[in-house]
Amino acid sequence: MGYSLAGGAAALAVQSLAWLTANTVALRPVWTLFHLLVLLWGLMLLAQARQPVWAANAGRAVWSRLRPLATARGGTFATGALWTFMPCGLLYSALLVASLSGGPLAGALSMALFAAGSSVSLMLVPWLYDKLQDRGNRLRQDWGTRAAGGLLVLAAAWALWADAFHRFAEWCGLT
Repeated sequence: MGYSLAGGAAALAVQSLAWLTANTVALRPVWTLFHLLVLLWGLMLLAQARQPVWAANAGRAVWSRLRPLATARGGTFATGALWTFMPCGLLYSALLVASLSGGPLAGALSMALFAAGSSVSLMLVPWLYDKLQDRGNRLRQDWGTRAAGGLLVLAAAWALWADAFHRFAEWCGLT
């Protein structure tokens, strides 16, 4: 539920920023800067196969404070809802993808699918870890992160290209 709400909010924010930049010439560089930042994040994931150190460290610090809440009565639901605000690089990457999905409903659906996939993997990983502890865990983790980075690069590059193509069309009088 928390991921879906965050995905819908992220998509609404980006959709609103897109509308604002389309109708306010002075804000167009902000739109381009947003996509350049998404592109940079994706390139970092692609090249390093890991989240930025600052995001991982911030996530550990927040989790150390939330851990007592998780063991309290009703804490599992509360922790799950608050998990959306964890400074996790992979979660933020998914939110960036959701923000580029085209609207709040698509963003919420994107994050619901991310949550479903994440929950399955979070349940299976301990079992798989026991069975395959020394086989391929590092390789799968690296390539999964690289794949996420590649998707961010593609989404940001497409958005930048679409914006540039539109500008070229305006300059050439084709629109």
